Amino acid sequence: MKMMNCKDATQLMSERYERTLSLRELLSLKVHTAMCKGCSNYGQHLDVLRQATARLREGDTGGER
Repeated sequence: MKMMNCKDATQLMSERYERTLSLRELLSLKVHTAMCKGCSNYGQHLDVLRQATARLREGDTGGER
């Protein structure tokens, strides 16, 4: 199996919110992010942004009322 590059990894990280990734894609992404700190950080930032936008949609701004 060919090693995934950062461009492919970041594209899959975005696509995983829109569709179910195949087992091969998931495993390749796991291997890549285990070895690439930049992509690992990018994935964590995407997760934080997704959670923040979900809270905003629900009306929770995180501030005191």
